[in-house]
Amino acid sequence: MDITAHGMKPYPRASDRRLHIRWRCLQTQAIMLMALGALAMALPVVTAYTVDVVVGLLLLISGVWRIIAYIRTNQHDGFNWYLVISVAAVVLGAAMLNVPHAGIRVLTGVLFAFFLIEGVAKILFSLDLRRRSYEWGWAMLAGALDLCLAVLIVAGWPATAAWTIGLLVGINMLCFGLALTAIALAARRAR
Repeated sequence: MDITAHGMKPYPRASDRRLHIRWRCLQTQAIMLMALGALAMALPVVTAYTVDVVVGLLLLISGVWRIIAYIRTNQHDGFNWYLVISVAAVVLGAAMLNVPHAGIRVLTGVLFAFFLIEGVAKILFSLDLRRRSYEWGWAMLAGALDLCLAVLIVAGWPATAAWTIGLLVGINMLCFGLALTAIALAARRAR
């Protein structure tokens, strides 16, 4: 069954019309995200503790849930590692809730490793891209920025652990709010 070009026209127009009708909703979401992002950037330590609590709760609840599921299934053969992982999630979640400083340091350490690995990978990618494209410098710049963030985290360790996560969560929310604003303004102009 083939769809002709004529048969496909109503769908983009219908979605454009729906976006045009709801552009205010998108803009409201964007404003809220940008406000929350600015707040997270203004209070990075509070945001870091909040992220730690949320991750700790998620680990604790999911671990308890998996232990209950393990006990309710009467097939324990081969599921011993599943139980070990579930107990580890409960212990890690409880530890992150009881000692939030340690949880924040662990999360910041993971973030450091991510920036280091991603920075090196982007630089290697840009060197490979250099033979194929003139825009290879953007990937090199992105990799260099990732390495700078990794160095920034390590340079002030452990003090950077208190604000790094909060600042980056805030920047993420702010950027997504800006992207939603661009979408909402384009939808507003659509007819």
